[in-house]
Amino acid sequence: MDQTDKRIIEELSRNSRITMKELGERVHLTGPAATARVEKLEDNGIIEGYSIKVNQTKLGCFIYTFINIYIEGTHHYSYLSFIQTKNHYIINNYKISGDGCYLLECRFPNNEALEQFLTELNKYANYKLSIVINK
Repeated sequence: MDQTDKRIIEELSRNSRITMKELGERVHLTGPAATARVEKLEDNGIIEGYSIKVNQTKLGCFIYTFINIYIEGTHHYSYLSFIQTKNHYIINNYKISGDGCYLLECRFPNNEALEQFLTELNKYANYKLSIVINK
């Protein structure tokens, strides 16, 4: 991987929908050369996929939280089953070390949805809730 590959990754990180022609211009390659480089990065597993960033507030999710999860005993499988059913609230689920077992990043449309989620979560794990005031 050289500097051009790194610049390609930077450009695609900013906008993965950029045309190969425009990408090539930004990294001083032709469109076909940029396409070949991107395909090689994908084939080598350096680029694993592409995603979108969604404005959760515009979707009606106004309460942004981090929930530090503490699980004791054999409740890990029950917890993982629970969060699979609640993935419409969960942005990310990180397995962590240190203070806690998992860190959930979530968005909720209102206090009632948050309260119901926490009530159900409490069946599987202890938690500490942090609400983001300003992002």
